[in-house]
Amino acid sequence: MIHFMQSQLRAIADALGDTDQGLTGSEIAHMLESCQMADPDPALTKRHRLYNAFALSQNTRQDRLAILAFIRKTMKPERYIRSPEKFEPMRSNLNVALAFTGLAVNAAGVVESVERAETLSEAKRRAQELRADLNVRGAHPDVLKFCSEELLADNYFHAVLEAVKSVGEKIRAKTGLTDDGSALVDRALAGNPPMLAINALANDSQISEQKGFANMVRGTFGMFRNPTAHAARITWQMSKEDAEDLFSIVSLIHRRLDRATMPPRV
Repeated sequence: MIHFMQSQLRAIADALGDTDQGLTGSEIAHMLESCQMADPDPALTKRHRLYNAFALSQNTRQDRLAILAFIRKTMKPERYIRSPEKFEPMRSNLNVALAFTGLAVNAAGVVESVERAETLSEAKRRAQELRADLNVRGAHPDVLKFCSEELLADNYFHAVLEAVKSVGEKIRAKTGLTDDGSALVDRALAGNPPMLAINALANDSQISEQKGFANMVRGTFGMFRNPTAHAARITWQMSKEDAEDLFSIVSLIHRRLDRATMPPRV
């Protein structure tokens, strides 16, 4: 009987339990009950909760059928009639996780077989080439870690998307804010004074630079993180050249954020 490997189970759980684009806690409880799967650790974070439930199910039943049933039920398009913007991002994240299992979820929500061997080879080649090129460019370390085979199994879009998410994570870590997207930029970088300043804000030129940086981060989020744009862009067949240019932009943002400080409040 075919089983998911531990790393595959963890990737599937991470995709379905994603903080921004995954299932809610109540949805997880409902889907586990619907698939007659135990929920051993409901108090854990969503992705750890799902991983433990999946691992217990597979170990107990000695097959992956219940996990596949969970995926099929979760990805029924009719579940997203009231929130259609959630379906494609979740499907995309899940397909990245499934890339090395020989499975994929199609636009109709059906789990189907794909060519696993080709995906592995292509993903490995893409990861090696992209990382090598970005090393030459001097990409920020926080960006290089997104050049993984898992993220590049489908196309370069997912790797760039995850790198953009890391910008929001860094801003939240430095400010303690919980916002995302434009709201996060407005509160952290565009205030008077901003919570994070990339320079001394000592003259009009430096103030303009700060505003320009906020606009650049806001635009980057808008391009990749805006929910209404996300569904339309999720199937971009992004080229390696475009990915490298976009990674360079994200690298610049990370470097400026690393040096950013909280100016004194007057």
